[in-house]
Order: sequence, then C-alpha cells, then structure tokens
Amino acid sequence: MMRRSYGFLAALLLILPSLPAGAAAILTGGGDDAPAETVEPAATGAIEAERDANEDERIAERIRGIFAAIAALSHIEVTVQQGVVTLTGTVASPEQVEQAGAIAGRVAGVVTVDNQIERDVAVSSNVAPAIENIVSQSRGVLRALPLFGVALVVAGLVIAFTRWLARRKSLWARLSPNLFVAELLASAVQFVGVLFGIYLALKILGATALLGALLGIGGVIGIAIGFAVRDTIDNYISSVMLSLRQPFRANDHVVIGDDEGRVVRLTSRATILMTLDGNHLRIPNSTVFKAVILNYTRNPQRRFDFDLGIDADDDPVDAMETGIRALAALDFVLNDPEPTARIMEVGDSNIVIRFLGWLDQEQTDFYKGRSLGIRAGKIALEDAGFALPEPIYRLRMDPRSAPVTTVGPSTQDDAKPAAKEPRQRSISQEDLRPESHIAELVERERAATGGDLLDSGRPIE
Repeated sequence: MMRRSYGFLAALLLILPSLPAGAAAILTGGGDDAPAETVEPAATGAIEAERDANEDERIAERIRGIFAAIAALSHIEVTVQQGVVTLTGTVASPEQVEQAGAIAGRVAGVVTVDNQIERDVAVSSNVAPAIENIVSQSRGVLRALPLFGVALVVAGLVIAFTRWLARRKSLWARLSPNLFVAELLASAVQFVGVLFGIYLALKILGATALLGALLGIGGVIGIAIGFAVRDTIDNYISSVMLSLRQPFRANDHVVIGDDEGRVVRLTSRATILMTLDGNHLRIPNSTVFKAVILNYTRNPQRRFDFDLGIDADDDPVDAMETGIRALAALDFVLNDPEPTARIMEVGDSNIVIRFLGWLDQEQTDFYKGRSLGIRAGKIALEDAGFALPEPIYRLRMDPRSAPVTTVGPSTQDDAKPAAKEPRQRSISQEDLRPESHIAELVERERAATGGDLLDSGRPIE
C-alpha cells in the first residue's frame, strides 16, 4: 500500500510541470484563496530547468556592482534565490525605485524581481538633494551665461535685419504693385525673421528640441484659433482677392447685394460706400467677395423704362408708336439703340404698355431723364386721344339710408374753370446734367484719407 502511494506521488510530480498553472494549483490544493506574490517578470523566455550552483551569487554580485556605481542605489540590499531577485532598502524618489527594478530585471539569469524598495520620506533625505540639485543647475546657468548672451545677440541681429528689410516699402512696391500684397510680403518676411532668429539662438544653446516642441504647441494653438476666428480669416483672404481682382474703381456707382452707393475706398477689412443719401456704408470684404456686384459706371449707356396704361378699347399698337415717337423726340434719348415699347399686361379695364429708352449717363442724369421720358409719353398719349384709365368703384346705396342731396355751385365765380399750365416746357441740357454732389464728396474724402487698395493702374476685372 505504501509503495502504491509513493508511485502515485512520483507520477503526479512528473505530470505537474507539464500542466497549466491553474490546473497545477488545483491539483496541489491551491486555488483562488492562495496568496499572490507581487513580482515583476524579468524575461519572456522559458525558465531553464537546471542552474549552476554559483548562479545566484553571480547574479547578486553583478547587481550589487551596478548599484555601487550609482550613488542613489549604492545602499540597496540584493538577495537572489533560484533566480528571484529581492531588493530592499529606501531611496529618495519613486523614479529611483523603478530604476533599481529595471536594472535588476535586465541581468541575465534573473527569473523575476521582487522590488521591496520603499521611498524615504524624511525631510532631510529629500530637501537636501533638492537644494543641491537647484544649486548645481544654477551653477550650470551661470556658466552658460556667455553662451546665452551670444545666442541673444545673434537672434537680435537677425530680427533687427528682417525688421529693417520689412520697412523698405519702396522695395516691396517694386516687387508687387499691389499695396496690400506688398504689406503682406513685408509682414511675412518679418515673421520668418523672428522664427529664424529664435532657431539660431536655440541652435547655439543646443536646445533645438525645444523649438520643435514650441512649434508643435503653436500649431495646435493655431488650429484652435483658426476655428475661433475663421470669419476674420475669411475676410482677410477676401481682401487679398479683391485687391488682386479689382472688381470696381474708386467713385464707381455700384450695387453690392442690397446696398447701393459710390465706392469710397477698399481697405484690408471692408469696402466703404457712400450711399446716394450721403451716408457712409461699411461692408465686410468677405460679403463683398461673395456678393453679386452691379456696376452702373462701367457702361455710360443705360436703359430706363416705365409703364403706362391705356383703355382696353384702344389700339395698343397705335399707343406704342405714339409713345416711341415722343421718346425719340427728346434730345437726350439715344437713337442707337432706338427707343422701344412692349405690351406687358392686358387687364380687365386697361392695357399696360412698357416704354424703354436709352441715355448717356455721362451727359444726362438717369433719374431726370426717366422722369422727363414718363412726362413726354403721358402727354403724347393724352394728346392722341388715348384715355389713361382711372380706378373704377361701384357704389351700392342702402335704400334705408337718407337721400343724398347734391350741392351745386353757389356763385358764378366758383363755376369758372381754372387756367391750365402749358403742356410742354422746354428743358435745357443744363437741367439734365448728372448729379455730381455725391461724387464730389467721395473725391474730397479720398484726397483727405490717402491711398487704399484700389489701384487705377491695374486692369479691372
């Protein structure tokens, strides 16, 4: 019976090494309640089955020798048993605890490291090394002061030179005739000079890695700022494009979106208009760049139109010919192209006819010419016997109401018709000249404020 028990135990001992860790623990009576050691694995390879007799001592001596070369770890006690290294003692910082464990784990033959080193939290053990470290760094800074001074001088010379170069306005004006682009190039050169000066200073100090970190942080901050001020950036880029494309000239009569006026100036941020009422209107360049722009000044010839209605029983073709002859008789209406007319609508009691004529804006004010065109067309139609229909209202009287009494003229004087004004009056060309008050205000303001991004020497878009 005893021989069978011994044989079973021997077989079990031969099987256990080949079983997984969990199964071996169950067979040997261990389980979830068994205590776990806090060890750090030193190698990922397989653990050798046989070891030399002096292997543990050799590992311990090797680790002690390494620790002896490091002042902070020289007092650490090292014991080794079956390849398991146990470290005990105290150190001043948590980094030294990790350093000791990492060094011991890299020695050949170490199975694992049981790091029991504790941090020494005594004031004398922590304050003195910190003060000594600060003193040592201060001495290093003092020794590096001459080098630091040289780095500052080099950086200052580079920055000063690029700033002087950026202020040479005549140079940038020759490189780019556009004022805004010239200022942009000068600012870019000055910015690059600052970066290059900082790079040279850090290169002399041997801290170029710091420049990379600063550039990385600056890039992240730049992206965040870019999202925050994207409208400002959009407006800035629009200013560059407008200064290059030149969609209008100074004092042009334009309509930008829903805003109308004469162009005062184009700045790096906004387009300034003077409305026809004499008020200043500031429009962001991003809005101007995306808006539909109507320029009345580009083409001196401009067409005007107006609508007149005739009775539904009248012949619209005869009315069109009558109105066209009246417009053609006006001196300011151009013969090429000739005035025309078209039927726009046939209503219940009238026919709407639209008359169209052309005039020269440089010789005749648009609104004055259109007003006289309407007057001439109306008089011509009335003199030709065409009735201009009036609104018709149908009244229904309530029979229960009191009768309406009509009151006739009380005296003969009241019955006399009033004298009529002459139907035609001669209009001189002086009366039709274009309105120039707003244009003169714009010219005076431009002369007082100086230049802007509008360049009359560049081709207009």
